[in-house]
Amino acid sequence: QVQLAESGGGLVQDGGSLRLSCAGSGRTSGSKATGWFRQAPGKEREFVAYISRTGDIKYYADSVKGRFTISRDNANTVYLQMNRLKPEDTSVYYCATSDKLSYGWNSASYSNGLDYNYWGRGTQVTVSS
Repeated sequence: QVQLAESGGGLVQDGGSLRLSCAGSGRTSGSKATGWFRQAPGKEREFVAYISRTGDIKYYADSVKGRFTISRDNANTVYLQMNRLKPEDTSVYYCATSDKLSYGWNSASYSNGLDYNYWGRGTQVTVSS
């Protein structure tokens, strides 16, 4: 079993920055392909960013490209640096890991939450205007 814990959320003004962390523990068996998703009240969950198991492949949603950066360290922690935050970025942010993407399943999609099998509980990010 894998446990994921997000941290780093909070309240920030329009144009500010936050750095989210996603720490993995349990039977991780090494690094996993990891995605960040977010969900605002009354809206569907949406993909934000993805990083491969080795860290060499990254994808971003168009809405955050150029403002957010995903990275990982050698200790199973994945980060999401969020700059130039906007009020529309206000959401609960979740990290998730995918065994399918970690092991190269061609049918898996980095932006599809259904292809991720472990999820954290989320961290609230609120951007005030």
